Amino acid sequence: MSVHDTHRVITSLTNDTVKAMRALHMRKEREATGTFLAEGLKFIGEALDQGRAPRMLLVGQDARPHPLLDRAKAETIRAGGEIVVVTHPILEKISRRDNPQTVLGVFDQAYTPLDSLDPTSAPCWVALEQVRDPGNLGTIIRTADAAGCGGVILIGDCVDPYSVEAVRATMGSVFAVSISRTSPEAFLTWRKTWPGSVVGTRLDAKVSHRSAEMHKPALILMGNEQAGLTDALAAACDVNVKIPMRGRADSLNLAIATGIMVYAATDDL
Repeated sequence: MSVHDTHRVITSLTNDTVKAMRALHMRKEREATGTFLAEGLKFIGEALDQGRAPRMLLVGQDARPHPLLDRAKAETIRAGGEIVVVTHPILEKISRRDNPQTVLGVFDQAYTPLDSLDPTSAPCWVALEQVRDPGNLGTIIRTADAAGCGGVILIGDCVDPYSVEAVRATMGSVFAVSISRTSPEAFLTWRKTWPGSVVGTRLDAKVSHRSAEMHKPALILMGNEQAGLTDALAAACDVNVKIPMRGRADSLNLAIATGIMVYAATDDL
């Protein structure tokens, strides 16, 4: 199937579709439409490998031929999506970058309800309370994917995992990792059924992350970048641990700390 058989061409920066795509940089619009932007052919390929075809595929007029691009076009059409060919200035405007990728995809968001999760399907899971930085969240999703975690659970008022910045930081793992979101109250109720260890991280903890017993499946609970884990969630953990600070710095970046915890919980695999 040729893209020219099915595509639409947009050359005007004031086109309504262009405005709608730019609006996806705003959380309000993403939540209203249930969609998000992913940039680049690598991201599109990761989505296709997970059975996630784009609702809309935007292809720059100067995009070079590539087998993956042909696949993306075919799967977009097969799934009932639309292919839109656009100019380089439109790509710049939508992506808000001076050197944009030549392929963009608009995808449906996907959240997994807590009650649908199977804790025993993976040795480790990550729960984040009120994470604020999209780069941190995206990197944690990528790390969870790399470590073979079952999913990432967002507790309370967290940054949007489908923001452009967070999606970029996942490097495509946003399509591979189960993402759930819940209130603190619902999480505390659900946590009572967890079959393994629930491990919190606190700067005031007495136990080292290396010496704590972690029975699989381990649920690693990380707190907010500034305030850390709240007392209510820390109290719900089987054990709270700390990562030793051996230099002058008194704390680690949240994404780095989460990576250390995840691999500590899975280092015997």
